[in-house]
Amino acid sequence: MNVAVSQLQVDAEAGLLEVLKLQRTAFLRDGPPSATARENRIDRLMHIMLSEADRLVEALDADYGSRSRTGSYISDVLGPLPALKHTRKHLRRWMKSQSYNAGPLSLFGGRAWVEWQPLGVVGVMSPWNFPVGLAFAPVAAAFAAGNRVMLKVSEFVPATSELMRAAVAREFDPAELALITGGPEIGAAFSRLPFDHLLFTGATSVGRHVQRAAADNLVPVTLELGGKSPVVVSPKADLQFVAQRVMAGKSINAGQLCLSPDYMLVPAGSEDELIAAFESVTRKMFPTLLNNDDFSSIVAARHFERLNGYIDDARAKGARVVTINPANEDFSGQSAHKIPPTLLVGVNDEMKIASEETFGPLLSIISYRQLDEAIEYINSHPKPLAAYYFGPADADRRRFIENTYSGGVTLNDVILHHSVEDMPFGGVGASGMGNYHGRHGFETFSHGKSIVSAPKAFSPLKMVAPPYGERMKKFLNWQIRREASQVEKRLHR
Repeated sequence: MNVAVSQLQVDAEAGLLEVLKLQRTAFLRDGPPSATARENRIDRLMHIMLSEADRLVEALDADYGSRSRTGSYISDVLGPLPALKHTRKHLRRWMKSQSYNAGPLSLFGGRAWVEWQPLGVVGVMSPWNFPVGLAFAPVAAAFAAGNRVMLKVSEFVPATSELMRAAVAREFDPAELALITGGPEIGAAFSRLPFDHLLFTGATSVGRHVQRAAADNLVPVTLELGGKSPVVVSPKADLQFVAQRVMAGKSINAGQLCLSPDYMLVPAGSEDELIAAFESVTRKMFPTLLNNDDFSSIVAARHFERLNGYIDDARAKGARVVTINPANEDFSGQSAHKIPPTLLVGVNDEMKIASEETFGPLLSIISYRQLDEAIEYINSHPKPLAAYYFGPADADRRRFIENTYSGGVTLNDVILHHSVEDMPFGGVGASGMGNYHGRHGFETFSHGKSIVSAPKAFSPLKMVAPPYGERMKKFLNWQIRREASQVEKRLHR
């Protein structure tokens, strides 16, 4: 099968394996690429994003039916650039070996260090919600580490995926980067390939299948999933400030974001004031919604129906549904799949929205009386990708940080911890495993090879090599008694 055709549209597992073989053969033949080659590959990724910016934004708008063009420039063109630039800027430093204390060996001239080697061929599976940024950022990290990459993009945004495919085919040899399109069958076959590492960004339910498939080949995986990211509001917080920050985050891609605030835990009695604050903030951001280019559609009919199903289910089970529709527009006959920002007040665990990631412009509001109730509620559910807290830097905030479990935390805002490139980003438990961003991405896609150079004049192995005599036995007994005595003293202080 022609390799160029494989890159353009791989439609069989045999084709995928051929691309993988091509990349692995090239990797083993050429060895680890130079820093200059790695920088060049990242530059070509950035060139695609910038030279195709207008067409990418148009494609995203077409795929969604209506997606904020300004938002797309931010999220999928200019937004990802700092991550790629940071990776490019620092990769030479990251590539350097790291020295370690060789212990007693160093007294006799021994040395210890770690060298960072590329893994080989890395698979990246990217999602539909930010199809450019969440594809090229991990690809750049894999390039920085010296790998070849196969990238599977989402079938939910076909126009965008096709544009990316054509651009990648122009800029890259398929032995460097091969972009794979196709539906669920191709995605399943892709996840079964014997990669040297596989990164998947997407839904937790799909992540389980990806990890299961990768396990057959013992492929290490990084899963960037999601979950229900909570917002805890302190009784001391300014609710107008809270509404401004939360709605700014919730409006990104109409809530179709893995870090989007999913539900709020608020002091009992503050619900009406918070609702009024949300209505005021939303009115300023979106005086109209239906034909407002700044307010994005839901990506597909199935997700539109899913979200409306959550609303209907919550209403039927006793939730108060507050639809924020500043211009009182009629959404019933639209073709764009837009849903106005919707607050669901009084959500309980019997409702579907309480257990399933929202991924849309819906926000649940749940009351608490004491902070311990809020912490207990969060910890009684699967660990989220993010958790947010609004309130002063007091003992309550410290308790929240120490006693809740999530992939990351932003205080007095939402989402921002994702933007600090030098910090690890990833989930925990059901929200994912492993991390990337900055140096952490370089290390995820590298193998840290430990190396020791033994001293010529002395080898500890000679001291413990047979034959063993009484002297060695007495020494070992003495050492065991000495260590045991020290442990006993510490335990009974």
